[in-house]
Parts: sequence; structure tokens; C-alpha cells
Amino acid sequence: MMLTHTEWYGVRTDAPSLGVLAGLNPAPEEEWDKLRAFLPIAPDEKAGMLASVEALFRRGPELVVNTYDYLLAHHETAAILGWESGANPEHLAERRRFFTIWLARTLGLDMSYDFAHYLFRAGQIHAAHGPRQIQVPERYVTGAISQVNAAFARFLTEEMPGHPAVPAALAGWNKLLSLHLHMMLLGYQSARAWDEGEVPLTVTLYGKMRNLTQATRREMRLAPGEQVGHALRKFFNYYPQTRAEVFATGWQEGERLDETGKPWLTVSPTYQFKMGWRLLLDGRDLSYNGGLSHPIQPGQTLSIFPPGR
Repeated sequence: MMLTHTEWYGVRTDAPSLGVLAGLNPAPEEEWDKLRAFLPIAPDEKAGMLASVEALFRRGPELVVNTYDYLLAHHETAAILGWESGANPEHLAERRRFFTIWLARTLGLDMSYDFAHYLFRAGQIHAAHGPRQIQVPERYVTGAISQVNAAFARFLTEEMPGHPAVPAALAGWNKLLSLHLHMMLLGYQSARAWDEGEVPLTVTLYGKMRNLTQATRREMRLAPGEQVGHALRKFFNYYPQTRAEVFATGWQEGERLDETGKPWLTVSPTYQFKMGWRLLLDGRDLSYNGGLSHPIQPGQTLSIFPPGR
């Protein structure tokens, strides 16, 4: 049944509207589920992983220490971290703590959505969106996961020589680490996209948005001529945890051609602001001033207000 002009999946649209936002990247939990389905861990692989946890746990401190010794010994990664003359003790301790938390959750086979968001945020931190604003090139993010995979294989060969569970365990750990890498790169790419462009835009946040983002204002950059909708796509790709609070989700039909040229029906999500949410550009309510298609000028401020403000 077609919805009327005043209904949109339970949202009234007869009031002035900001429009519908489309083209958002999948949220971390969506990607987590998709890749888990694509790389399922078989029962024998999970059993092998569980059998290998104790051996890997024993070697955990060695893995943490060796990882940063390796980065320190490699000239380019040492320079990226600012360790050309040796590791800063406080910085090294921070990174070891971060790595240890990740390793503990990994060995605990944490498959929660919370961990998916943790990995997504870890990717952002590696893209210079952490407290120290250090950008680690994407190739080294990928390389670090490969090093962990290799270390797991070596540890299990040494700790469990000839054990029949080791091949299946390594297959399972490889799948899990690939999943982790994918989630980190999603976060990494959202942070790099945030910084792309020549036009500065300040985003100010109010009410519950401050709790959800742990921020009151952020600076992003846009390409010349981009519109409010482009800024919002960057924002909600970077802060996917805010979407459920802000949007009602609908579905949009489309078409693409298959390899034979035959039209193929596609369905993609669209996002409508729930009642009461307001966007102001330099103090002007966008519901009455162009909505998502309003162009952004350098130095403007986009304010996001929850209902009741």
C-alpha cells in the first residue's frame, strides 16, 4: 500500500520537512552481521579457537610488547608515532593498554555490537581522530592485523605442536581478524572523509546529541559547492550511533542493470528526521530555508537540536 503525503513509515510529513537523507554507509552492526554471514566460523573452527585461547593468553604479553618493539624498529612507523629517538613512555603505555584491551576481547570471542563499534572507533583513532591526532597510514593498519595473524600461527605451533585442533583454530582466528580489520577500516574511512575538502564547517550539538557523540562542537571540511545533505552524510557516517535516535528508517526502490542489461530491482534505506529535530544553518531553520539541498558557504555553522530545544 502506498503511503499518503502525510505519512512516511509512521512519521508525519505535513509539517515543514528537512527532506529525506539517503546514501549513508551501513552502520557498524550491519556490516558486522554481513561479514559474519559471509565468513561464518564453523563449529570445528570455534572449538579449535576455544581450545587455543589458553595458549594464546599465555603469550599475550609477549605479543603486546613485540608489536610495539617492531613498530619502533621500523623507521617509517617510528617516525609516524614520533619515536625517532625512542618511544615516549607515556605514549607507549597508552598504546599497550589499548592493544591489551583489544586482545582480551578478541580472545574472549566478543561478538557483540558494542565491540563492533569499539573497532570502528579504533579505526577513527588510527586516522588521526584520537587524543594524539596521529594518522597511521591505512597499509600499516592492515599490516598490523597481518602481524597478529602470523603471531597467532607461530604461538600455536610452539605451544600446541601437533595438536589436531590447531588448523581449525587458525582458520577461525583468520576469519575473526579479517572481520576486525574490516570494521577498523570502516571507521578509518569515515574519519578520512570527515577531513576531505577545502570548505570549513562547524557543527554544534545540543541535548542528547552531546551524550551520544561525547562532543559539543566539531569542525569538518567539505568540497566547494557541497550542500547540507553532504555534511549530514559525513556526520552520520562518522557517528552512526546517533541514527536510531534521530531518524525513522524507510526504504527506497531503484533499478540497476545486470550483466545482461536486464533491469534489476534494488532497495536501499532512507532516513527521515523524526518529529521535533531541527537543523539551523547560521541560526536559520533549514526546514524553511532549502533543507538538505541548501549550499554550504565557508565558515558557516550547522546546529543540530533534538526535540524540545
